[in-house]
Amino acid sequence: MAVMVEPGLWEHVPSPFCGLGCDDLKVKVEGERVQVLANGDPITQPAFEQPLGAKSPTLLGQPVSLPEAVARAAEILAHAELPLIAGLATDVAGMRAAIRLADRLGGVVDGMGSKAALRNLLAFQDSGWMTATLAEVKNRADLVVVLGTNIDSLFPRFFERCVLVDGMFVEASCREVVYLGKPPSERWVQGINPWVLECADEDLPAVVAVLRALVNGCSLAIEKIGGIDLSELQCLAAKLQSARYAVIAWAASALDWPHAELTVQTVCELIKSLNRTTRCAGLPLGGKEGDQTATQVCTWLTGYPTRVRFSRGFPEYDPYFHATDRLLDSGEADALLWISAYNIARSPPVSAVPTVVLGRCGMSFEQLPEVYIPVGVPGIDHSGHTYRMDNVVAIRLHKLRDVGLPSVAQVLNAIYQVLE
Repeated sequence: MAVMVEPGLWEHVPSPFCGLGCDDLKVKVEGERVQVLANGDPITQPAFEQPLGAKSPTLLGQPVSLPEAVARAAEILAHAELPLIAGLATDVAGMRAAIRLADRLGGVVDGMGSKAALRNLLAFQDSGWMTATLAEVKNRADLVVVLGTNIDSLFPRFFERCVLVDGMFVEASCREVVYLGKPPSERWVQGINPWVLECADEDLPAVVAVLRALVNGCSLAIEKIGGIDLSELQCLAAKLQSARYAVIAWAASALDWPHAELTVQTVCELIKSLNRTTRCAGLPLGGKEGDQTATQVCTWLTGYPTRVRFSRGFPEYDPYFHATDRLLDSGEADALLWISAYNIARSPPVSAVPTVVLGRCGMSFEQLPEVYIPVGVPGIDHSGHTYRMDNVVAIRLHKLRDVGLPSVAQVLNAIYQVLE
């Protein structure tokens, strides 16, 4: 839990920007300026230290008061036949308010990370999976297979927090790391000394299928697959079978090819096969900037993870027809409310519909929105909660500074009250 050790100096600060939920940051706050003094990384540090932009709401770029902006946003949403509430980069309270507003409007909710998340969710919905928590990786894993992902650039502190540290039942020196697909970045090669089996993205589905077949005892009349010798995959299969607790990690955002959910499903079935004789678990990496929080809150409130429509008076789930891009491109959605409280670069898609943005200060736009309301960042400008990538921990976020910015939940509740 974040603690102020002296005025403006905080320790044990959790990061809402990385799915790992690292909670050991040391942060200094001077007025509006935030500085990470210790344990930052290439993702977390610039996110905390992003300078404030203009704090005034705008209508088509012209500054207005917050009540005026809220009233105009409510007017746009009230006149839409199918409003789309998308982005959803916020904390638990903000996501709860977004679902409440969508229910009131009969709209659709869809997160900006849904496309990648569905590669996991579709596999999980179809046949289930066996996954580990971050603590289990740290305490038990003696073999970590990184699948199709340059994990050290997407999650810079993963190895530091979960692999290059002694656990309860395994020492760091006894762990083995294998990269299957993408190689690691150069800075980590000496740190973890991984075994790298490199192949192109387009070959990874076949490589994973062959690995599963080998684990299941199949004989294959091939010498290579995706540029990898069959003997090397046989060796990897043997390592997985002999490991006391293997973990196969992947990031769905990196598996960017058609029907990548089938590759995820193959991995999940491979893990089930290994659990007949040993212990193996999957580790789906993700959850940056509220992605996991949006999925969690939507699931417990509606029964569905994302892409839910309320226009018929009850939640309807469709992972294809309720996608943001499709609804905007087809003209089915006629108003867009975009929520992006963490990252100024994650601005709304360009579209022909009236757009309301609840975004972090300093956001710039390719196309000016009808309404832009700068909001505070959870864990910097207001307190809140966010979910870690493994779903088992709700991280408590603390207010580090006071710059007078409302939270996403406060703005959405204000819009809701105008509609009432």
